[in-house]
Amino acid sequence: MKLKQLESLLGNLQQFHNPKIELEQYPTGAHIASRMLYTAENSFDDVCGKVVADFGCGCGTLGLAATLLDAEHVIGIDVDDESLEIASVNADELEVELELIQSEIKNLPWRGQIVDTVVMNPPFGTRKKGADMEFLSVALKVASQAVYSLHKTSTREHIKRAALRDYNASSAEVLCELRYDLPKLYKFHKKKDVDIAVDLWRFVPKVNQES
Repeated sequence: MKLKQLESLLGNLQQFHNPKIELEQYPTGAHIASRMLYTAENSFDDVCGKVVADFGCGCGTLGLAATLLDAEHVIGIDVDDESLEIASVNADELEVELELIQSEIKNLPWRGQIVDTVVMNPPFGTRKKGADMEFLSVALKVASQAVYSLHKTSTREHIKRAALRDYNASSAEVLCELRYDLPKLYKFHKKKDVDIAVDLWRFVPKVNQES
């Protein structure tokens, strides 16, 4: 599938009706989502034929992108039941299979490296400090091949240091810097929309010695 076709399909997906600020629910736009998954597949072979988990899947954009790029099986995980309902509708619209699990990421009962690839646009940690690192810590425990994640560019050094030192990463690479268009979704937002510089990371987990 070509990048433009992928972006077009993702652009038609339903997004949050009533976003919850405490969960930092911001939609992952089709522009970023398509490039994130297209890069994962075409540069690194991390999607097609693989088991992919979408952490904090929201309305399913990243996970559904993986299904469109022929992942073998995709699992979307989110704590919010309303988001999962929208993700289910989006999967039906695209006529693809998407397994959905309601859970906080930190409470996932998974043990060992049971998926190939994790894709995620975690909370930036502005409402709940450390939320982004919680996602990254779990992702690097359950992925055997790679973790793709978006983080604010301003946190780059902190992310790299923590991933390599504390979270089981054998490598941590910024693939590109993107502009995340943050629409005005909440009352406290003063501007109509804001561009935030974000890094697209690829983390490679260390091989689990027990597997």
